[in-house]
Amino acid sequence: MQSRALSTEEGKDPANTSRTNQSRVLPLRLLQIFGLFLALCVAFSVISVYMIKRFGVSTTLTSPQSSFQPCYEEVGGLDRWIKPPSTLLHTMNDTELFWRASFSPKMKQYPFQRVPKVAFMFLTKGPLPLGPLWERFLKGHEGLYSIYIHSTPSFRANFPASSVFYRRQIPSKVAEWGKMSMCDAERRLLANALLDISNERFMGAFDDPGPHGRGRYNWNMKPEVSISQWRKGAQWFEVNRKLAVNIVEDTTFYKKFEEFCKPACYVDEHYFPTMLTIQSGNLIANRSLTWVDWSRGGAHPATFGKADITEEFLHRAVSNHKCLYNNQPSSTCFLFARKFAPSTLEPLLQLAHKHLGF
Repeated sequence: MQSRALSTEEGKDPANTSRTNQSRVLPLRLLQIFGLFLALCVAFSVISVYMIKRFGVSTTLTSPQSSFQPCYEEVGGLDRWIKPPSTLLHTMNDTELFWRASFSPKMKQYPFQRVPKVAFMFLTKGPLPLGPLWERFLKGHEGLYSIYIHSTPSFRANFPASSVFYRRQIPSKVAEWGKMSMCDAERRLLANALLDISNERFMGAFDDPGPHGRGRYNWNMKPEVSISQWRKGAQWFEVNRKLAVNIVEDTTFYKKFEEFCKPACYVDEHYFPTMLTIQSGNLIANRSLTWVDWSRGGAHPATFGKADITEEFLHRAVSNHKCLYNNQPSSTCFLFARKFAPSTLEPLLQLAHKHLGF
């Protein structure tokens, strides 16, 4: 009782005394923690300076530099634009592919040594029966041509690594004769070939591009296509790079033919020759570039077999022709000949050197 009274008399509260002691201890602990942190920082700084002096700055900076690319380097050098794709396989859909292939330089002169090439494009369901004949034709002309194959998607080619057709298949879709899917396949071939800036000529020339087949004309084609502009052809064509871009980038005429050219209007016989006649009529040869034999009659030209291939036959096919090439008389009038059955391969290989020049 006496001690409690004494405390009361002196005006001191025990609880206040305890809080005061705790407040003195707390700053001391904070100072200790801060001191430890400061010591660690000093130690880390000393170690870092030692490492820089001992091993050099480059090892410290390697990691951040490897993940940083300056914005001006994203475009890459000129090689990115002039080298052909390392592989023909890609993940672009048709819209993306046609958009990419429509890029065209505006300057006529190239800032590098460009060697123009011929793009040979093959539209096939599967194997190439006359492939060995093409191999011989192309032998010795490496670097002057490119090969592109559009086949049925399920077909798996088995060309040897030494073949000009090895790994030359492009991403393909089913193509049906007489339907727009056939034109899609041809545009797909052209678009993939356009990705190589060195390709200048594209082989696949309009067969009989005169104003025929007008009975197939649909008056809904107007005003984009008039009946006087209507043309008929086939899948055999040869175009330069400008015309190839025109075909790939087209959206106006494509919609008209897709909607209004249906059997008995066969779109693959009319779309390209009609469109190019309207857009670039001055660049069209306006004659057939394919040799065929209609003498046997019927709705289709003759198909030749093994027994047909003789020296006389080849002489008749490649000689005694007169036509205009660049407005000048020429005896070389045809780039293609059809139709040849697979059985013709052997005699063609035997006679090619003497009569075909390879």
